[in-house]
Amino acid sequence: MNAGKSTSLLQSAYNYQERGMSTKLYTAAIDDRYGKGKISSRIGLSEEASTFASETDFWLETLKSVGEHPINCIFIDEAQFLLKAQVLQLARVCDELNVPVLCYGLRSDYQGEPFEGSVYLLVLADKLSEIKTVCHCGRKATMVLRVNSEGQPDTEGEQIEIGGDSRYVSVCRRHFFEAKRV
Repeated sequence: MNAGKSTSLLQSAYNYQERGMSTKLYTAAIDDRYGKGKISSRIGLSEEASTFASETDFWLETLKSVGEHPINCIFIDEAQFLLKAQVLQLARVCDELNVPVLCYGLRSDYQGEPFEGSVYLLVLADKLSEIKTVCHCGRKATMVLRVNSEGQPDTEGEQIEIGGDSRYVSVCRRHFFEAKRV
C-alpha cells in the first residue's frame, strides 16, 4: 500500500505505448474503488483496463488477442488476487508466446499471511522488484495493517476487503507486530 505500484505500472505501460507498442492492462474485477476496469494511482494517473476474476483464463485471452494483433506486454494490477492457475497461465504466456508480463501487487494481507497469487508469483517470477514505501517511523514498510474507523488495527475478518488509505496503513515489521499485540 502507498508504494506507487499503480503509478509505476501506468508509467511502464505508457513507455510501451509511446513507442507504438501494444499493451494489455488488467485489474481485479473486485477492485472498483475508482470504477470498474480502471487502474488509478493516488497521484491522479489512470487508465482503462480489462478486469480479471477467478474464471479469467489469461492463456486463452492472450492467445486470441495475439491472433488478432500483437501484444508487446501485459500489465497486471492487484496481482495478489490472481489464482495459482492464473499465475501458471501467465508464465505460459511469457514462455510460449514470448509476451512479457509485469505484475504489481502485495505480498501479504493485513494478518501477515500471503495471498495465493503472491505466493506463486514469488515462486515463478523471472525477476522480482520491490517498490518501497515508508512506515511512520521512517523504516521500510513491508507489512500492511487494516484499521477500523477509530484507527485501531483489525484482528479478524475476511482476507480480502477492498479499501484505500482510510482502511489500510503501511508499516514496518516491528510496528506490525506491536499493533497486533495490543
